[in-house]
Amino acid sequence: MMDKSGFDYLFKLLLMGDSGVGKSSLLFRFSDDAFTNNYISTTGIDFKIKTIELDGRRVKLQIWDTAGQERFRTITKSYYRGAMGIMLVYDITSKRTFENVTNWLQEIREHATEGVEKILIGNKCEMENSRQVSQEEAKAIAQENDMLFFETSAKANFNVEEAFQYLARVILNKIHNQGVPQLSPDRNQVNLREAGSKGNSRSCCSR
Repeated sequence: MMDKSGFDYLFKLLLMGDSGVGKSSLLFRFSDDAFTNNYISTTGIDFKIKTIELDGRRVKLQIWDTAGQERFRTITKSYYRGAMGIMLVYDITSKRTFENVTNWLQEIREHATEGVEKILIGNKCEMENSRQVSQEEAKAIAQENDMLFFETSAKANFNVEEAFQYLARVILNKIHNQGVPQLSPDRNQVNLREAGSKGNSRSCCSR
C-alpha cells in the first residue's frame, strides 16, 4: 500500500477513449510537461502520479492510462474500482473516435462507481484544419451525459493542466460539501455536480 504521508488526498483518475486519441500524450504533458510524436500505443494499462495543490491541500493524483485497442476494450472492474474521476478522450480530427464516446460511456455505466465525476476531452485541437467534430456536437453529448467539456492540445500544451485541475477540484469540492474527512481510491462517493455552468466548454486557440 502506498505511503500516504506528504499529501492530504489521493484521487484515482482514469483516461479512457479509443487508441490514438492522445491519452498518453495528455498524461505525459500533464505529469512531465513533455511531448513526443513517437508514443507507442498503450497495451493494457499504465499509470503516473502527480501531486498538486488545491485550496491549500496537497492532492496526489494517480492517473491510469487505459488502452483503447479493441482487444483491450473490456477493462476489468479492478481498474475502475475506486476511480473518482474519468477523462473520456476523443480526437477532434477523427469522427469515429467521437462516435465511440457513447460506447465508452456505456462501459463506464456498467463498471465504474455510481456518481463518478467525468469530463469529455476533445484532443488535438491544434489541428483545426483537419477538424471532423464540431464543438457544438461535443457540447451536446457532454450535456446529455452530465459532463464538462474541454478541447485540449497535448502538443501545443493547451488546456491540459486546466482539464486535470478542474476534474480534481470538482472531486475535492464534492468531498468538502459532503463532509467526508478523508478519501481513498476505494471509497465510494455519491454524485454531486458542481453548481453552475462556468467552464462547461473551453475553446482551442486559433493559430
